[in-house]
Amino acid sequence: MGRAWMEVERAALVETLRAADPDAPTLCEGWTVRDLTAHLVAREHLPLRHALDQLERRAPGQERFQGRLADGARTADGYRALVDRFAAGIPARSPMAWAGDAAHLIEYVVHHEDVRRAGPDPAEPRTLPTDLVRAVWERLAPLARIAYRSSPVGVVMAVPGGPRRVVRRRADAVVVLGDPVELALHALGRERVAEVDVLGRDEVVDRFLAGRS
Repeated sequence: MGRAWMEVERAALVETLRAADPDAPTLCEGWTVRDLTAHLVAREHLPLRHALDQLERRAPGQERFQGRLADGARTADGYRALVDRFAAGIPARSPMAWAGDAAHLIEYVVHHEDVRRAGPDPAEPRTLPTDLVRAVWERLAPLARIAYRSSPVGVVMAVPGGPRRVVRRRADAVVVLGDPVELALHALGRERVAEVDVLGRDEVVDRFLAGRS
């Protein structure tokens, strides 16, 4: 592989953003495609202002600095310029530039599905390169440990016919079974669209699902 998988996924996400209606909804509640694109740009090009937005914890779609980027993309030319800015990659001076796949691959994959699978006619899961999917799996556990840290039961992530990983240890546990991208979607709050099976004793599964609601 000549370049990081994050760049492969960035290119695919850019293509989807260019084809999308910027006013279309996404799986991120309160965000349109335009808002999500502004988030991607703020995260990489304006990391300090992005951090301030996170600290202020305003309602989705009401972020101060991200909102300014979105407001500048209300016209077709403005939106095109915003997507082009994301497509150009992370500036070398940005503190986000060094992190590579570890920080960006799952971010891009999940936000790509936030666009593709939203709305009344959601797209089907993509067929992705095997090595890209493997890279998602290899980087998922740290995020999943954070995502499931408040689960009342243990959580094991498993790929059908493949590897598994304990991400929360408890005496009672469920197995969340699915392909790595689907596991990432589930862990990061996209349960409604994630194509996974949750396996375990009925009572344990019920406790797990109640803890995710």
